Amino acid sequence: MLIYGRNPVLEALREGRVEQVWVARGVEAWLLKELDKLGASYQTVPRIQLDQMVRTTQHQGLVAEITELAYADLEAPFRLAKERGERVLLVVLDGITDPRNYGAIIRSAFALGAHGVVTEERRSAPLSALVMKASAGTASKIPLVQVKNIPRYLEQLKQQGIWVYGTSGKASKTIAELDYQRPLALVIGSEGEGMRRLVAEHCDELARIPLSEGAESLNAAVALGVVLYQAGINRRPK
Repeated sequence: MLIYGRNPVLEALREGRVEQVWVARGVEAWLLKELDKLGASYQTVPRIQLDQMVRTTQHQGLVAEITELAYADLEAPFRLAKERGERVLLVVLDGITDPRNYGAIIRSAFALGAHGVVTEERRSAPLSALVMKASAGTASKIPLVQVKNIPRYLEQLKQQGIWVYGTSGKASKTIAELDYQRPLALVIGSEGEGMRRLVAEHCDELARIPLSEGAESLNAAVALGVVLYQAGINRRPK
């Protein structure tokens, strides 16, 4: 699998997942020094060759071939939460099909303390180089789980004592009114349609993010960041 962009490639090198690296001629000296420091064996090529390899000019002069990304097993987020001594905090995505959004959500989830990101097989952007680029390399640092059916998965979570919160602009409660001291799964729907009705029906609570008058909605990754930040504030020891 080819990935591109400086953060994704450098992170993959630090994790020992890179098989080959290509660098555009004329990149900054600091980048070459960083590659040398990480022990990377790289080939210098014309920039247009990288354009053709990854079919974009947004590679920042760096492309690498890595071992294929793989989805984690269903228990991986719970193991991570246990290792940290924390109540589990999952992010569940319903209908996020844009790879840039998916990558940005992964980045926010990792940065703000979630233990895993869950998607559905039929209604999700696949793992790709574009997702890796948008996640700034964090897609390999947090468990990414894929399930066949989101409503059924949410029901299974509830049977395990996990509370399910969904975001909805029509909800009467705000996110500040929720109880974040529980094991949680936070559901984010697509920007255009939001959560599907059946998914919303499987949520224990629905809440909205208060917005300025005239504002319709937030980008899905931004909305998730706001909710995760709210959860983090409420989960900190008093």
